[in-house]
Amino acid sequence: MTTSSFTRHSKLAAAIHEHFITLDCALHTEFSELTLTVPNHHLLEVAQILRDLPCFHFEQLIDLCGVDYAALGQSEWETEVASNTGFGRSVDRDSAFNVADSNRFAVVYHLLSLTQNQRLRVRVYADNDDPIVDSIVPIWKSADWFEREAFDLYGILFQGHPDLRRILTDYGFIGHPFRKDFPLSGQVEMRYDPEQSRVVYQPVSIEPRVLVPRVIREDSRYVKGLTNA
Repeated sequence: MTTSSFTRHSKLAAAIHEHFITLDCALHTEFSELTLTVPNHHLLEVAQILRDLPCFHFEQLIDLCGVDYAALGQSEWETEVASNTGFGRSVDRDSAFNVADSNRFAVVYHLLSLTQNQRLRVRVYADNDDPIVDSIVPIWKSADWFEREAFDLYGILFQGHPDLRRILTDYGFIGHPFRKDFPLSGQVEMRYDPEQSRVVYQPVSIEPRVLVPRVIREDSRYVKGLTNA
């Protein structure tokens, strides 16, 4: 991090601490950027301040995305033993994920201030059972389609959104594809039925297969200092 960026980070961190200390927000650094974690019920209040106060002036919402932390810290592939059962979300989903976590889902916002030449990442957690977050469309209109995408792919509801419909999958789609407990083979498939002269849905005909994990083998090809003769 350069001296100038460090100075900007310090000023921004001090301003955040001054204005949000009473709102139970948490501030830390991730990937050389400041990340502000905001309680769900304070999101609109914090967003309004970040946009309007001159010391912040985050006039642009660059991106908004959903996150599923169900498998946080777990690896699907690290192993030293081959297995004929392996791991496949389409086969055995419940044993691989902790879906009872109250902070399973989150919405992440990337803000940009052209005036102050600074960026900020804001994160809000949503409950597993009822993942509902206030819509920030009234504050940043660019959030409109981003929130529809997060709803479509993660099932996160945005309270107050003017038109919360699916945007990438079709209207009859079942489930949310980016949830980490969503089966890899999907829920249904569609085909054209010549007798009915239309597209119809039917249960998935693909047989779920087990994914075999990558195996680390200890032989001369992977031992440091040894080369092929």
